[in-house]
Order: sequence, then C-alpha cells, then structure tokens
Amino acid sequence: MEQRPRIALIHAVQVAMEPTRTAMAEGWPEAESVNLLDDSLSADRAKDAEITEAITDRILFLARYALGVGAQGILFTCSAFGPAIERAARELPIPVLKPNESMFEAAVGFGSNIGMLATFPPAVAGMESEFAADARRLNPQARLTSIVVAEAMDALRRGDIETHNRLLAERAPELSHCDAIILAHFSTSRAALSVRHAVTVPVFTSPDAAVAKLRRALRGQ
Repeated sequence: MEQRPRIALIHAVQVAMEPTRTAMAEGWPEAESVNLLDDSLSADRAKDAEITEAITDRILFLARYALGVGAQGILFTCSAFGPAIERAARELPIPVLKPNESMFEAAVGFGSNIGMLATFPPAVAGMESEFAADARRLNPQARLTSIVVAEAMDALRRGDIETHNRLLAERAPELSHCDAIILAHFSTSRAALSVRHAVTVPVFTSPDAAVAKLRRALRGQ
C-alpha cells in the first residue's frame, strides 16, 4: 500500500483550523494532516510592528518539530509571519509554504489592480510586502489596495461567523473597481460566498490554492 504523505499544518489562530481542514479534505484527501497550534503566537505578534527574533525562533521550532514527526511538507496558515516562514523554508529539506503565495499568483493572473480584505491588522504590512515581491516576478504592474475589517475578526473569535461574513461583504463593494479581490487570511475564507454575492469580480481565498500548490510541490511539478 502506498504510504500517505504526512503534511503538517501549523496554526497561530484556532479560527484558521477549520478552513484548512476542509481544504485538505477536498483537495488532498489521500494526505495525512497533522495540526500544530500555538495561539499565543498571534497575540505576541500583535505587540510589535515587526517580527522579532524571538517570534522567528518559535516559527523555526515549530517547523523543525513538524519535520521531526515525519512531515513531508509544511503549510503555515497565519499570514503574519512571512519572513520567519521564508527562513524556515530555506533551512528545512522539505517544502514549506507561506499561506498566501499561491493565492497571490492566482489573483495577479486576472489583472494588475488587486483588492485585499483583511481582518488581522498586524498581518497587513507583511502581506503587502509579500505581494509586491511576487508582483515583481509575476506582473510588475500589479498593485494592491487593502481594507482592514478588524471587527470581523473580533466577531469570529466570539464564534459569530454570520457577523464576520456580513462585515466583510459590506466592505467588499469598495473594491469593486479592482480586477480581483483576495481574502487575506485562512480564517476569512469562510466569508467567500458572502463576498462573492456582494461584487462581480473574482474573489480568491488562500486554503484551496495553498493545498494545491503544496501537493504539486511534493509531486515535483
């Protein structure tokens, strides 16, 4: 029997876990998922404008732990730790993915004017930098317009998914002039249907694209 690939899913917020689990079940059902959660990371990340060396060390520890339990690929699901995840990707001998790189690639394929709906303010600057770096490679004319709906994350942490989705959908028309809209975090992907009902432009989410890219990486494609 062919061995199932073991994929480590590393989370900094509990609300990212369900969308990731769904994406893995639908997009890569033959893989074995293992979940690592350190929800103190998001709280500590919010205290500093930049990623500290201590935070980076914790990201590296989690990645090395995942390697130690036999992971053949790692997907980080929180968008606030880009540079630290990049360092992990350089240091580990297995594929390590940031949450949003594949979503950026898909959105830029639709045009140069991209809108982003975010709910976790500390992640936004890093995501904008990552987008700019990817745009230089994929489409140098691409530009990103960001809207932060922090109260949507507050609602989601209370378990109020309906309010989370509604708040994002209410702000989405402000980006209707864009060629495409991206939902910044794994946790915001649950609002995709509501946002798509509010606009006519394509709306992209992270989990499905990230799972597909990691699967291709393990297959050497």
